[in-house]
Amino acid sequence: MDRAPGLSVRLKLTLTYAGLVMLAGALLLAVVWVFLLRYVPAVIDISSSGPPGTPGPMFIPDRSDLLRAFAPKVAAALLFLLLFGLLGGWILAGRMLAPLIRITSATRQAADGSLSHRIELEGRRDEFRELADAFDAMLARLEAHVTEQQRFAANASHELRTPLAITQTLLDVARNDRTRDTAELVDRLYFVNTRAIDLTEALLLLSRANQRSFGREHVDLSLIAEEATETLLPLAEKRGLIIEIAGEMTPTIGSRALLLQMTTNLVHNAIVHNLPEQGTVWVTTSVQPKAVLLAVENTGKNLSPEVVSTLVEPFQRGSQRIRTDHAAGVGLGLAIVKSITQAHEGTLTLTPRADGGLRVTVQLPAAPPHTGR
Repeated sequence: MDRAPGLSVRLKLTLTYAGLVMLAGALLLAVVWVFLLRYVPAVIDISSSGPPGTPGPMFIPDRSDLLRAFAPKVAAALLFLLLFGLLGGWILAGRMLAPLIRITSATRQAADGSLSHRIELEGRRDEFRELADAFDAMLARLEAHVTEQQRFAANASHELRTPLAITQTLLDVARNDRTRDTAELVDRLYFVNTRAIDLTEALLLLSRANQRSFGREHVDLSLIAEEATETLLPLAEKRGLIIEIAGEMTPTIGSRALLLQMTTNLVHNAIVHNLPEQGTVWVTTSVQPKAVLLAVENTGKNLSPEVVSTLVEPFQRGSQRIRTDHAAGVGLGLAIVKSITQAHEGTLTLTPRADGGLRVTVQLPAAPPHTGR
């Protein structure tokens, strides 16, 4: 926004300080003048009426003489106060605005793209220090977000390039070898294209969750968990797994579609990354005073805390959790869960089980009592 030039804040504060000093000095001098007027009459005339030899009429200084003597001193005092107020105000304003200058400099560097700079304003806590600390925290979060987005964009480009490169290779082979079985080619193209579609839909869902562009309504996580479990039950039976679901009503507020996708991703992840046979998935819901919990736990191989800490990152599957079949997903399952959880002002916790496998807990704010008509 283009703005017309104006007086600096330092100059405005200087003039304000000088004006206050002048006003205080003028009031003080006015009080002194009024005080003097109480004891000095307007005209004093003492005539001689005593014995011979006494002097004639005597005249002592009156108010006019006092004014002539007091006025130059007042003018000099006011001039001194003016100069003192301007000089002192300029110095004080400069010291007071020094933190603001550093904050402005950091803001301009951030606007130019330098997010690594921090103000780190020293001193005791006051309004400027709180502003500087809040700005440093904002820069840290913004830098982390930009870094995460750049890494996500690079990973997404890599993941999208893979099915396109495979498709290009298959088409080149089909064009060069006319006698090749087209049915096999169509099946492989169909599989690769399905993976690309799944990845694109996952990216769109992740973007929607990050933007928080969804409606909110009263939902019950226990019902959503039952629906997600019933949907994925055939996949669990195919893999020889057992799903156990238990819990109580867990009312919260949010997008039913997104919360269903979140729960489906958790259950699907627990099924796919499980033991080859005789594995188990536990889905439980519970209520706390101000929160509701959804916990999905599964058996599986032992996972280190270092590996678990990376599983919520996009396209991070963990070296011990990679699968080659289509059901393994595109590497965005837990990343989508994390984004949906954050969009609903909740927290996501991943904990490796001592016996192997993973426990994922989603905590969301509990819904207030719903009064329907």
